[in-house]
Amino acid sequence: MSGLKNVAILGATGAVGSQMLTCLEERDFPVGRLVPLASKRSAGSTVDFRGKPVEVREACPEAFEGMDLVLGAASDAVAKELLPKAVAAGAVVVDNSHAFRLDADVPLVIPEINGADALENHGIVANPNCATIIGLMCAWPLHVKAGLRRMIVSTYQAASGAGAPGIDELASQTRSIAAGEQIEEPRAFSHQLAMNLIPQIGGFGENGYTSEEMKMGNEGRKIMHLPDLAVNCTCVRVPVMRSHSESITCEFDRPITPDEAREVLAAAPGVRVVDDPEAGLYPMPLDTSDQDLVYVGRIREDISAPSGTNALTFWCCGDQIRKGAATNAVQIAELLIR
Repeated sequence: MSGLKNVAILGATGAVGSQMLTCLEERDFPVGRLVPLASKRSAGSTVDFRGKPVEVREACPEAFEGMDLVLGAASDAVAKELLPKAVAAGAVVVDNSHAFRLDADVPLVIPEINGADALENHGIVANPNCATIIGLMCAWPLHVKAGLRRMIVSTYQAASGAGAPGIDELASQTRSIAAGEQIEEPRAFSHQLAMNLIPQIGGFGENGYTSEEMKMGNEGRKIMHLPDLAVNCTCVRVPVMRSHSESITCEFDRPITPDEAREVLAAAPGVRVVDDPEAGLYPMPLDTSDQDLVYVGRIREDISAPSGTNALTFWCCGDQIRKGAATNAVQIAELLIR
């Protein structure tokens, strides 16, 4: 794929789809013709791209004709229904839904980790889960240094993980609380999120873990080509507008000190070390929103680990809509056109 590309965005009016438009523009992606696609309800509206309004079309199989590349930012059900039609029409798809991530013949890609996998595709490349991307951006460089064998992860995921409805609901609830008004019945989340934490993202499985919690292990093993990696994850929705945070403990095959980890992470693409606790410097959602780097800090030994265990704990934050979704997808598209 070279030269100008005809690009469609499925789900162009949502939070991730809108960010994809921004990323294409920011990164000067060689778009020849842009086709924003959305539901029938949004068809006829416009989105801005490179200073001009572009009309939104209804998402249907015929809309993919003539497209070179399709970026998917729709639900699993819509992705399963429509994106194979895009491939049949001759396009290559980079999909942000969960629909194809664990399919054996679909690459699951974080460009900084396994970018070469994207080139071995059969028409669809999957974008990983947002929390998986943010956590693995820091875990992978440490694995290369010391050999990762186990991860214990707690995620603190922003309202943006539920898209525009989640952001709007948290904003509305916060305004209502400040005004002393009654909060409307939650729709985007299972409970009130403002002034609260919700220890559930996704449905519960028979093992007591949610679907979101299982993604970290299942996707991480596939992306890093570590089929035996042990992962235990707890996912919590927090009243933060944007940018996910994660507390991660990693066990390694070989010794690695906190100072060595800082050196490795400082050299890792897409990562910024912010680790001076005495000066009050550590990653926070406010600092990592609206940009593409994953910040990492609070790097320290796991003092609970048995003697002889090589284990470190760290804290990282990243923008869920950008690197956790839209930017990663556009980076994959850049690999494909090279």
